[in-house]
Amino acid sequence: MNYNEVVKISDAYLLPFVSELYGLAGYNIKPVKSHKRGRNVVYTCEKEGTGAKILRIAFLNDRSREDFLGELEYVRYLFEHGGSVSNVISSRKGNLLEEITHNHHTFFVCLFEKAKGKMLVDNHYRYREGVPISEYYYNCGKVLGTMHQLSKGYAPVHSRYSFFDKYNAEYIDKLIPGSLPLLKEKLLGLLKSLEGLDTDHESFGMIHFDYNDGNYSIDFDTGQITVYDFDNSCFGWYMFDLASIWGNGMGWIQSEPDAGKRKRFMEDYFETVLEGYRSETRMDPSMLNKLPLLIQVNLMEGIIDAFEVMRNNGEEPECDEELSYYIKCLEDDIPYFGFFHEIYSCEEPFEYEIRNI
Repeated sequence: MNYNEVVKISDAYLLPFVSELYGLAGYNIKPVKSHKRGRNVVYTCEKEGTGAKILRIAFLNDRSREDFLGELEYVRYLFEHGGSVSNVISSRKGNLLEEITHNHHTFFVCLFEKAKGKMLVDNHYRYREGVPISEYYYNCGKVLGTMHQLSKGYAPVHSRYSFFDKYNAEYIDKLIPGSLPLLKEKLLGLLKSLEGLDTDHESFGMIHFDYNDGNYSIDFDTGQITVYDFDNSCFGWYMFDLASIWGNGMGWIQSEPDAGKRKRFMEDYFETVLEGYRSETRMDPSMLNKLPLLIQVNLMEGIIDAFEVMRNNGEEPECDEELSYYIKCLEDDIPYFGFFHEIYSCEEPFEYEIRNI
C-alpha cells in the first residue's frame, strides 16, 4: 500500500471515522505535502477560535502498536515535565493511539497540538529581526538538553526499541544491496565501534533520533523552539542527537569555498549549541570525544533510511548524487560529512558521481 492509495482511503473512509473519534467536526482538515522520507499521511486540522491540530495516519507495517505507544507516551511525558514539544491529544475514548482496520489493513492514528510558530524553511531561513542568529544555535542546544535531562528520569510503560534492535549486522545485510560490499563492511565496522561505547544513565537514553529544523517550529516573537515528529525516537546515545545538530549547522556555511573558514564557523557554532545544552543537563566530557564517531553514525542512519524508503515504495535500489556522496564518505573513512575534505564542493554541496548499483 502506497501513500496515494492511503490518501484515497482516508478521504473516503478514515477521516469521517477519525473526526468522530477526536471531535473534529467543523474543522478544516487539509493534507500536508509529503516528503520523500515520509512514512505517514499527515493533515492540519484548523477551526476558528481553537488551536490547530496535526493528524497523523501511519500505514506502513514497519512499526508495532507497542512502538507507537512508546513514542506517544514519551511525548506526553516530555510535555508534562516541561519539555518544549507538541503534546499528543487523547481521543474521546481516552486513548493516545487509535487503531482503525479497513480491508484487513490496520492504520494507526494519533493527534497532536500544532506547534506555535513555523519552520525555518517557511521563513526563508531568516531568523528573528534584530536578534543574533547565535540565540537560535543556543536554543537548539538548550531545548535538546532539557529533553535529554528529562529522559534520564524516564521509565517507560511501553518501551521503544533500542539502537541495536534495529541497526545490526542481519538488518544491514538484508537491506544494503550485495553490489556494495565495502559499504556493508564499513557499516559493520561502525557498529563494532559503537559496541564499546558507554550505555550508562548519563550517556544513553530515549533520544529524538531525527533532531533537525524540519522537525521543530520556532516562535519568531520569542525564539522558543517546539519539537515534534518523534516517530524515529529510540534508546540511543545522547551524543547522536548532538551530532545531528552539528550536521544541521553545515547549512549556514555550505556556500563558503574556504574549508578553513567552514571549519572555524562549525567550531564556533557548535560551542554555542553546547553552551545551551549544558545549561540544562550534564554531559560526560569523554562522550564529546565521540562526536566524530556519532557524526558517522548519523551518516549511516541517512544511508539506511534512503534504502528503507526505496524498499517501502517498492522501488529498485539506486543512488542519486547525494546518496553516492554519503556512501563515498563512509567507504573512504572521510569524517564530518566530508565538509572539510577535498571531496566537498560548495557549488554542488554533498554531491558525488552517481554510483551504479
